[in-house]
Amino acid sequence: MAFEARFLRDGDVIQHTPSGAAVAAGEVIVVGDMVAVARVPIADGVLGNLAVKGIFDVDKDDGAAISFTAGQIVYWDSSVNQATDITDTGANKFMGYAEAVAANGDAKVIVRLANGPSA
Repeated sequence: MAFEARFLRDGDVIQHTPSGAAVAAGEVIVVGDMVAVARVPIADGVLGNLAVKGIFDVDKDDGAAISFTAGQIVYWDSSVNQATDITDTGANKFMGYAEAVAANGDAKVIVRLANGPSA
């Protein structure tokens, strides 16, 4: 009997080849509906890995009224390259969950990446 699925690698990363520009370490990349983070630089046109699991310190707007409670859903707004609490009817992508409180004036939110359908 043939296997229906064959293990390839752990699911902490996805493979990605940038097209048009290199990817910097720490850059957030949206691949379809998945939000991933480059842990190391990836040259343009070169296959590399993007993290889809892990805990990251992520930029958020420190001037807007955006705050997070621990466990709150975090979305990625690629139009301004910042974490947000606004779903924006699909334009913003589900990123994961806030690991700790981030107040309105904080410039960062600690996010546990958790790709998958949001609530």
